[in-house]
Amino acid sequence: MHLLNIPADFPVRKLGVMKYKAVLFMVLLACAGCHSFGPKSVGETHPLYNEVISRSLNEQFLLNLVRLRYRDNPYFLEVGSVAVNTSLESSVGSSFSLVSDGADTIKPSGTLTYKQNPTVSYTPLRGNQFLKQMLTPVPLEALLTLTQSGWSVQRVMSVCVERANDLDNAANASGPTPGQEPRFEAFQAMADLLRDLQQADAMELGAAPVAAEGKKGHSLVLRFKGGAALAGKFKELCKLLGVPENSTDLVLTTDFLNKPVNGVAVRTRSMMAIMFFLSHNIVVPASDENAGLVTITKLRDGERFDWANVTGRLFAVSSVSSRPSDAYLAVPYRGSWFYVRQDDLESKSTFMLLNQLFNLQSGDVKMIAPTFTIGVGN
Repeated sequence: MHLLNIPADFPVRKLGVMKYKAVLFMVLLACAGCHSFGPKSVGETHPLYNEVISRSLNEQFLLNLVRLRYRDNPYFLEVGSVAVNTSLESSVGSSFSLVSDGADTIKPSGTLTYKQNPTVSYTPLRGNQFLKQMLTPVPLEALLTLTQSGWSVQRVMSVCVERANDLDNAANASGPTPGQEPRFEAFQAMADLLRDLQQADAMELGAAPVAAEGKKGHSLVLRFKGGAALAGKFKELCKLLGVPENSTDLVLTTDFLNKPVNGVAVRTRSMMAIMFFLSHNIVVPASDENAGLVTITKLRDGERFDWANVTGRLFAVSSVSSRPSDAYLAVPYRGSWFYVRQDDLESKSTFMLLNQLFNLQSGDVKMIAPTFTIGVGN
């Protein structure tokens, strides 16, 4: 609290009652401001830091996808902690002038100083454990969790699965951009059928006890529960997968050698493979292509292959020479700006799925030293 020191014998009556009240009011106002500053500052700063950190991490993710397109190493830097120290300092003073004829004057003065000193700690995500989790295939249980939480089964399967029985979902795209065109058409047709059945609420994906004797545990089962009107779609799905067309249950497994008759052997991608898979459709400047900085995939007849046919409906990144005005996310790299359009809802949905998968696969990784702590100026 700031006190105004006025001698006890000072003739207050010479100041005038109104002037004395004005000085007292300033003192009380400064003290009241100190009491409400703490809660108010949390409400003002928390949303801002939340927004900035979220956007920064999203931009880092997009930047790493662009790096993979150029076969540059990705790098992840986690925001370890944010400490914000705030202070509000105030002072009140006054000067008096006494004139013999009673025309005394008072000149109040005051200062109010606001300080904010944020400290941000950055920690690289690296090391053997992080690399293993980035290269470990997404578990089948994760596919179940994602689809049951409301995600489109078509999006989840297209992003996370590179093969189901003999259906290839651009398996050669799980690494650096291949030179030869991938196989993907039959898998896309299968994923579209799954989406149709999901939207019609004609199937269930869940865990069921293992039927084989002497074995314990549960298997993931895709069960048809639709009526006669949708039976044809499920038979078409079974035909594509190479299982008996009269099946009503499809058992999902990772064992390609010992799957049951109605089994669907699934090979999932790792987090790194998913990032590679989606990076191939990033459009780079023609000058970078001509300079040989990226691989151009060719058709069998030697013509250029368009990766938009594989992932164009899932994720698309464009490039321009200057910062775009209609971007949801934009990052500069190699002299160009790479961005996702604000109105591209499909790409934004897939980007959200990528973030959830990344947290699912690498969320338990311990931070590896060194940690960079940066004090941000006022």
